[in-house]
Amino acid sequence: MQRPSQLLRPQRSPVEPRPAATVLLLRDQGAGGGIEVLMTRRSPHASFLPGAYVFPGGSVDALDALSHGAAARRPTQGDAHLTQAIAAIRESFEELGVLLARHADGRMADAADIAALDRDAPFVAQCTARGLTLAADELHALAHWTGDRTMPKRFATQFLVARMPAGQTPVADEREQFEPQWITPAEALQRHAQGVFPIIFPTMKTLEKLARFESVDALFAALAHEEVLWECCPRTGLIGGKERRHMEDEAAYGELEMVSPDGQVFHPLDWQSAQPVQLRRNVLRLTAPNAGMMTGPGTNSYLVGEPLTGYIAIDPGPSDPEHVRRLFDAAGGDIRHIVCTHSHADHSPGAALLQALQVQDGRAPAAVRGLPSAPTARAASRFLPDQPLVDGERLALAGTGAEGPVSHTLQAVFTPGHAANHMCFLLEEDALLFSGDHILNGSTTVIDPPDGNMADYLDSLAKLDALCAQHGVEFILPAHGYVLGRARQVIARLQAHRLAREAKVARAMQAAPDGTPEDWVRLAYSDAPPALWPVAQRSLLAHVERIRALGLRDVSN
Repeated sequence: MQRPSQLLRPQRSPVEPRPAATVLLLRDQGAGGGIEVLMTRRSPHASFLPGAYVFPGGSVDALDALSHGAAARRPTQGDAHLTQAIAAIRESFEELGVLLARHADGRMADAADIAALDRDAPFVAQCTARGLTLAADELHALAHWTGDRTMPKRFATQFLVARMPAGQTPVADEREQFEPQWITPAEALQRHAQGVFPIIFPTMKTLEKLARFESVDALFAALAHEEVLWECCPRTGLIGGKERRHMEDEAAYGELEMVSPDGQVFHPLDWQSAQPVQLRRNVLRLTAPNAGMMTGPGTNSYLVGEPLTGYIAIDPGPSDPEHVRRLFDAAGGDIRHIVCTHSHADHSPGAALLQALQVQDGRAPAAVRGLPSAPTARAASRFLPDQPLVDGERLALAGTGAEGPVSHTLQAVFTPGHAANHMCFLLEEDALLFSGDHILNGSTTVIDPPDGNMADYLDSLAKLDALCAQHGVEFILPAHGYVLGRARQVIARLQAHRLAREAKVARAMQAAPDGTPEDWVRLAYSDAPPALWPVAQRSLLAHVERIRALGLRDVSN
């Protein structure tokens, strides 16, 4: 649903990735020492990752898919996973002389079997001739990594895990792999940080996640459902002028996905308030210098439009003349509409300052649009727009350039919950959702009664989900934090989080029926730092209000 004309750079087609498989051979260190993994150093002359420490593995061959009959499989192990497991078994033997295979009586292959096989001859045929069945059922899928979109040589690699067979000793082939060694994930990461153990990004992140497991049994228990724990194709942005990769679960990933769909590396991720950040040709973000616990890196003001059409300013921000001046200058003063998502003091006060700058510049001031604050709003959040917005109302910008007509249409969406007068905005032509404080990146929003209402908040989330489905919205531009990708997944997680928290609140009310909100917050927010409990208590009260209204106090799960 994106307009290619609004992307910041012409797009390039990434190289098609080749399928590959790698296996993490594991053992317990013993005495509660955690997991050890077998790693090896690649040849310094290798065409791919020279000198890096890796797990054994390589490309999936056509013969791997034709060798299913030579391998044991779990009933729940799909064909694709079986092919990948066969490839990983073959590569671990060719590179390290580790043989994941069994005799007909169930015995694992031993040193005699390994000595009888030629690493340079067809692998599966040799195993079959010796009566060995590949132990593919011993390998479990851990993760799936796809190489960066900008790489000239890319692999789509299944990361598998298996226990190291007892009685076998890894011996490197001394051509592709050297120096096999057992190492804990923590030690590997420490040595990498010291600059003496080169590893690439997927290896580093895999080791970080592996370090969370206390034993091989604990890891395999997490993989019993036959689904990988994560999938990743990293994206890279610039922080301090240096490249930094990000995984899908990191805050900046959605922004990089929106700004550079094909993965080109040029987008700065540093939070600063001096200059606007271009997100699309028709979308600018300027972050106010009001960073804090409640505002994160600061309040995001947005400009939608272009010189040909003029601009719509979304959330001019706090009463900060310098911030508003920068916003005015970024639009060349040509602001046709000023809209506020809601009346809170870090969002709407800048509107009057922006109008005043237009008057000083000899322009007719744009009307301030939004919804007036409700009687329940706090004194510092009083807001009266020049013209109230109606749910579903459209604000249009239009012009005609050398390539024809251009339009940018912002649809107002009434979303009470965080505040009684909260609105989100949909940029229809590009399917971008400006979420104000209803959806944030990095935290959940506070629902502070009486102006905040949890029932309204959840209803508004459902409304936004339907809107995203209808318009194909993939990206959410919040008032705090980076752009969020995979919009409907974000909304689903928020809904699940709020309902799970509500169940905790209900259980706290059950456990302490005569308790105070201070008592309940200690129980319901025991997973949050105590320093956050005073803020959390506001949302707790909103949950209590909804629980009592719906008669949910007997929630038990």
